[in-house]
Amino acid sequence: MHQLGSTSLEQTPEIDVEDFAMKLHKMALLRGRIDVERWEAHSHRFSQCRMKKGLLLTGVGDKVMRLWSLSSYKCMEEYSLPDASSLIDFDFDESKIVGLIGTRISIWRRNGQRSIFPSREGTIPKGLCMRYIDPEAVVGCEDGSARVFDMYSKTCSQIIRTHGGPITCLSLSDNQLFLSGSSLGRVTVSDPLMDQPVATLKSTITAGGIQTISFNQGSNLAFSGTTAGYVSCWDLRKMRQVWENRVSPNVVYSIQQLRNDTSVMVVGGIDGVLRVIDQKSGRVLSSCIMDDKVSTVLRRQTQVVVEKRRGKRVSEDVEIDRIERKTRPQISCIAMGMKKVVTAHSGKFISVWNFNHS
Repeated sequence: MHQLGSTSLEQTPEIDVEDFAMKLHKMALLRGRIDVERWEAHSHRFSQCRMKKGLLLTGVGDKVMRLWSLSSYKCMEEYSLPDASSLIDFDFDESKIVGLIGTRISIWRRNGQRSIFPSREGTIPKGLCMRYIDPEAVVGCEDGSARVFDMYSKTCSQIIRTHGGPITCLSLSDNQLFLSGSSLGRVTVSDPLMDQPVATLKSTITAGGIQTISFNQGSNLAFSGTTAGYVSCWDLRKMRQVWENRVSPNVVYSIQQLRNDTSVMVVGGIDGVLRVIDQKSGRVLSSCIMDDKVSTVLRRQTQVVVEKRRGKRVSEDVEIDRIERKTRPQISCIAMGMKKVVTAHSGKFISVWNFNHS
């Protein structure tokens, strides 16, 4: 209210609180001070992270998943993988963690109980990615099929032939549609009630294999990133491409935006630069890296050693190869929060970027 120039409640104009919050979020990402905190989240290399309501789940690569509090950086819970199986993908909510392990789906309850889908129903021909919205989980497979599982009956309810090549990424919408990207560079829109995709979204240019997909429920726009550094925007109401832009010289591994934000999103990949992009035009609005000056502090309650750095913005026309690699470690995954971005780096560390707008 102070920023709007109001001096009394009687004079305060009616404002859309959600819209106002998203504007502050955008201003912080573009012009706020950046404080980066890093800590060793695993004893071995890992590559993925998911964030919900102040909690962060990390894994893929190590033999455990760890659930962290983002307020204290305390490890709240740890989930071990069965036998010698490898974790391929995962997600979580308030009551459970769902993981794709080897060729099967496993569910960990937050109370510690774990269940694995029976082999006769849960076996998947080399799944490469997984997403879920209760009560269904969708697995993208190497053979180009998407397999839909009911998580409560533990049965495969649908097999949809979506691509002629491996499915590399998935994104689900609230109305049960799901998007899948393939190594062949195609994006398809599918409905679990149908055996074939509803639509195939074709790029206007040849831009490499699809590496990541993010769907914005508020605008009905989907965004895909490729191995060649391109990001594309698709309008699912018209099933057509809106824009396509090469935002990075290398692979784009992750795209994220807040659920209710239709203005900006963040993109990260192999070059280690965290980019803020306009959702409507594809224009790069800000490019961020870490400063090389480091200070450390011990969180005494959790015994976690936190490495603190300042983040800084660089010009988009700067030669990336001339920037030291330690200030831009490869970004393998992004999780998004209000004025906060979490990045995994295919190493042992997790980084939290706090954008503080003044």
